Amino acid sequence: MTQDELKQAVAKAAVDHIAPHLEPSSIVGVGTGSTANFFIDYLAEYRNDFDGAVASSEATAERLKKHGIPVYDLNAVNEIEFYVDGADETNESLELIKGGGGALTREKIVAAVAKTFICIADESKMVGILGEFPLPVEVIPMARSHVGREIVKLGGDPVYRDGFVTDNGNIIIDIHNMDISRPIQVEERLNNIVGVVTNGLFARRPADLLLLGTSEGVKSIARPGA
Repeated sequence: MTQDELKQAVAKAAVDHIAPHLEPSSIVGVGTGSTANFFIDYLAEYRNDFDGAVASSEATAERLKKHGIPVYDLNAVNEIEFYVDGADETNESLELIKGGGGALTREKIVAAVAKTFICIADESKMVGILGEFPLPVEVIPMARSHVGREIVKLGGDPVYRDGFVTDNGNIIIDIHNMDISRPIQVEERLNNIVGVVTNGLFARRPADLLLLGTSEGVKSIARPGA
């Protein structure tokens, strides 16, 4: 199977997983990226079975609206039953690196609110130790140089994502060659740097369920201890 076919398979599996639980009042959190886009396309078949969605980016909101799915501001909803999104990397504990598309802050907020976080990814995203994929950090623009220096002190190589602005009006620094053998500690240390909005480690709030697309089919992996 091609990578796109694997993405389509896990997106369809996610819709099949949540569809029996949808109610007229249900709000679904939706992530950002190519795999999430496939999920939106399949979710549209059930648009009359639930109330609407909360989007993690402007691009996702537009795609949802094109399918006739109402999009709500997170402040206007009481709860989110499911949040479905892809990942740039995942480990066996379902700790993730996200933010390759730059939507990490809104993705992290929606994930924090959701009762169940479902990650959909193809098998190329499964790694033993996180960090081969550069770790994105959203930064207040005036703090760019300061944050970069602090990242170097932590052992990472910061690279400014030139010409990119987040939906929140901030910049992205991608960290290369960072030791992320202890994801929760790294997430906390980076977030404690003044000027950092958040970073793309989803370790304190990992996924609850991983639907992993493989050549043998979609594997369902629950978070250990969940």
